[in-house]
Amino acid sequence: MIYNSGTKLAIIISKLQEMANINNPKIFIVDDDAHCRMRYQRHLASLGFNNNLLFDNGDDCLKNLDAHPDVIFLDYDMKPLNGIDILHKVKQHNPNIHILFISGIKDMNLAVNAIQRGAFDYIYKGDKDLDSISEAITKILRMRQFYATLREFDLMA
Repeated sequence: MIYNSGTKLAIIISKLQEMANINNPKIFIVDDDAHCRMRYQRHLASLGFNNNLLFDNGDDCLKNLDAHPDVIFLDYDMKPLNGIDILHKVKQHNPNIHILFISGIKDMNLAVNAIQRGAFDYIYKGDKDLDSISEAITKILRMRQFYATLREFDLMA
């Protein structure tokens, strides 16, 4: 493939922006429980993730998808839309958004259903949920870095 100097500059700028965004993802935290929202926000901030928006319902999350979240932490049991409804709408908008369910409902069928519909993981709210959040966000960052590397090699070919 042949690139002119303007195209090369645009590619370099795009790559620099992508690299900056890979390690600082925009995260939505969607939970109708204010205590949980703030707990997850504090935990993510302690890990160095400060580009977070908090929502107390799925409708507000969906209305703000144009803010381009990279990751959505999503409670399942909310009204009027439950987590599966929100997952479906988010994936229609952008299938590349990573969705992590965080729910107090310990139901294997629900977890399997969420993952089959495109959720990245299902985390049960409890004693180890913050550890699970840390592990999941680390996996997502590694995936994003891996895909960025693949795209880089594709552009260089």
